[in-house]
Amino acid sequence: MGDTETYTVTGPDGDEESFELPAGLVDVLSEQGEPATAVVSDVVVQAMAQQAHVIVHHSEGEVPEDIAEMNETAAELFEERFGQPLEEALGHSH
Repeated sequence: MGDTETYTVTGPDGDEESFELPAGLVDVLSEQGEPATAVVSDVVVQAMAQQAHVIVHHSEGEVPEDIAEMNETAAELFEERFGQPLEEALGHSH
């Protein structure tokens, strides 16, 4: 196995989880001068918004209202962070 870098996420309750990524991968994904933590945070926001979208729009049957609201909030946070609607980034809308 190659070299790795450790990142840590802290939740709202103070619990922490550390994880390893291949050394240099975050640098490959970053723009010049962009902090590694911003890159990792961007990926987390993007992944969570995509997962919420999948749960709400690509699952069979109705989803509970609270989950639909979480999806709407995730899409709004995505747009605030990246300056474009999630549907545009995904290449489709519902």
